[in-house]
Amino acid sequence: MSLITALESKSTTEASLRFPIYLDHNATTPCDEAVLQAMLPYFCNDFGNAASMYGLHGWNAHKAVEQAREKIADALGAQPENFIFTSGATESNNLGIRGVFRACNHKGKHIITSSIEHPATLATLRDLEHEGARVSYLEPLPDGSFDIDAMKAAITPETILITVMYANNEIGTINPIDDIAFIAKQHGILFMSDATQALGKVDINLTTCPIDILTCSAHKIYGPKGVGGLYLRHQHGNRVVDIRPQITGGGSEQGLRGGTLNVPGIVGFAKAVELAQRELSNGAIDKVEQLRDKLEDGLLELQQVQVNGMSEERLPHVCNVSFHDTDGKKMLSLLKKSISVSTGSACSSSNLSPSHVLTALGLSDELAQATIRFSLGRHTTEAEIDFALNKVREVAALTLFV
Repeated sequence: MSLITALESKSTTEASLRFPIYLDHNATTPCDEAVLQAMLPYFCNDFGNAASMYGLHGWNAHKAVEQAREKIADALGAQPENFIFTSGATESNNLGIRGVFRACNHKGKHIITSSIEHPATLATLRDLEHEGARVSYLEPLPDGSFDIDAMKAAITPETILITVMYANNEIGTINPIDDIAFIAKQHGILFMSDATQALGKVDINLTTCPIDILTCSAHKIYGPKGVGGLYLRHQHGNRVVDIRPQITGGGSEQGLRGGTLNVPGIVGFAKAVELAQRELSNGAIDKVEQLRDKLEDGLLELQQVQVNGMSEERLPHVCNVSFHDTDGKKMLSLLKKSISVSTGSACSSSNLSPSHVLTALGLSDELAQATIRFSLGRHTTEAEIDFALNKVREVAALTLFV
């Protein structure tokens, strides 16, 4: 192929791309068209209040909510009555953590977590410290995974809760959730896991894994924003912990979450879970992993690059890389118009402080601020990865400290 032909081919390929290329799917995902279509009837036609079942409108809304609950619970290997709808994972994490502490602090006030949890967990725990909670923040292993031995050593007779995310939102490491859950159970300690980033990416089976509380969100799996859920295990017909609501009024969601239910959002959540499970079972997620590996291999050709979170178990779509001797702020500024990426958690990326996850892994503030998280999606193409690689190489050369 001649140089002119190659340049023309490259130009044609780039012309077909939509800019900026979206590689920030851990922050949020676009609502799938099938999800949107499933939701639409519940905005204008079947608009009833799910709590008002005496009329047909309310009954249809109630039926849609319960069918959605069954679909999501089935995908998780859970019973429908164990799943509660919320406004998202942040609310679910607050409900679970605060609920356990307030229900169990007469037994003890000690909670174990990791130092690299999502801010929704860490901020909640720090707030509870003002109410007397004593929290052990365990440092991760060098590869970013959870330190089981440190957890065992941290357990005391006063430990009432262990809360560890299923998979890290910044570096993609998947934690040994089954092991943590069984150890917690052996000690009679409640175990909670934020599965927001894991849902739809890994197989979650609450029938075989004794997680007591699990939280998740729709907008990370091509569902709508503003809807999430909390799974609360039942044992012998009763909840494993009698948590109290944060939002009172109306008695909806088994009295755990007051307020009119977001029927369109709930229907969309269920459809998104259905599509995510299909992607998981038909091997589509493997293709995303292949593209991630291509991106990662290409980036590692740059001598100043290191990959963070290279644990044996990690999410198939996440690549977190740091650029040594690089002006991180300038690099991100130059990439902004071409590629949408992130420096860390989307919930705190406006904070100019370096990522707490990366500094916990031993990165300097400067290196942490010269770090990019790429998170691919189901619609990411090889052409987009090729473009991203070329653009990053170009920008990395311009921002290298000499």
